[in-house]
Amino acid sequence: MVKPDSKDRRPAAQRETPGLAGPRRWAAAAQDRYQGSLGQSFVLELKTLDFAQQIILFGAGLLVSLLPFLILLSAFASARVDDDLALRLGLNQRASGIVSHLFTSSPAVLNVATVTSLIFVAAGTLAVASSLQQIYEKAFAQDPRGMRDWYRLPVWVFVLCAVVVFESLVGRPVRNASAGPVLAELVTFAVMTPFFWWTMHFLLSGRVSWRRLLLPAIATGAFFAGLGVFSKFYFSATIISDSRTYGTIGAVFGILTWLIAIGAVIILGAVVGVVWDRRSSRAETQ
Repeated sequence: MVKPDSKDRRPAAQRETPGLAGPRRWAAAAQDRYQGSLGQSFVLELKTLDFAQQIILFGAGLLVSLLPFLILLSAFASARVDDDLALRLGLNQRASGIVSHLFTSSPAVLNVATVTSLIFVAAGTLAVASSLQQIYEKAFAQDPRGMRDWYRLPVWVFVLCAVVVFESLVGRPVRNASAGPVLAELVTFAVMTPFFWWTMHFLLSGRVSWRRLLLPAIATGAFFAGLGVFSKFYFSATIISDSRTYGTIGAVFGILTWLIAIGAVIILGAVVGVVWDRRSSRAETQ
């Protein structure tokens, strides 16, 4: 009796089509490379932080606190603040004009409605600071401290306002130079890197060393500079297109996208630093 060949004994589903054998081997090799790689660690960390949900919530929190704050500031201040927002978004003249219609230049009157708005804006800003604190606690595997360090939130908001003003004062004249776009992003990197280095250490109550936080801070500053470059190519056309479809309020959609991108920058910066630090520490112990 003749023994059947081993190929014939295999079920039909397991027999490989000759033309598909190569791609399947490549896919298997790519899967093997991905397992345990830096990329896999990065993706797993993003899943742990609920990346998509967190950036949307963070961006929405910025929208309900930052935009009303800018509108109120524009009403009370002697100079309009929409110009600075347009610069940060990298808007051209036409898109800047659309954004300017969101802000009022008439003097504000201090009444019950204005005071109520200020209270809600302050509460929203503190909520954003608390959300950022929770993101960092989760990223660096620290236990939540709740309201034990509540005073850190208003302190952080105050420092943030000071840093934004300083970066605007330094960056505005730089943008008018011949190499303005490049120099402006270098200024952004130089300002945001130490700010987020301090932010992570401060909001984490000093539980993570300065050394471990340095790389996440550098990554966050680099991503902020990259966002500035991306904004110059994206938001002008988006705001003009949305304004045609939805009217002046369409500019809010572009601003919301920018705020969500800020949330992505912050989380990605922390994750890059955390993943690299963990892998470096693991390599040193082996």
